[in-house]
Amino acid sequence: MTRLKLDDAGLETLVEAFYARLRADAELGPIFNDAIDDWPHHLEKLTAFWSSVMLTSGRYKGQPVPAHMKHRDRITPELFDRWLGLWEQTTDELMEPDAASALQAKAARIAESLQLALFFRLDRKVA
Repeated sequence: MTRLKLDDAGLETLVEAFYARLRADAELGPIFNDAIDDWPHHLEKLTAFWSSVMLTSGRYKGQPVPAHMKHRDRITPELFDRWLGLWEQTTDELMEPDAASALQAKAARIAESLQLALFFRLDRKVA
């Protein structure tokens, strides 16, 4: 099997395959399917996001934190781990090994950052 390269065409194929898998997932699928009305548009946006992140293309113009904050009541840290597990599996299967590793490392940093934005709250009690 020919592995995908880390370019716009490879990222588009990866994003489509990953989100097809995610939409069928018992835990993640219902959350994403409820949140997204227009999958073709969303997949284009996600491909642009990964192109911007990995290829510095500047194609993505969105704001991930506010987009995820809207769904904070349904998102848990465990679901981030599940998302990352599916991402790792899909990137390992489809991408060249170096590209898969780079995508996995970037996704882990993004997940950590999003979780901090969604869940971290300073305790405001003064002793």
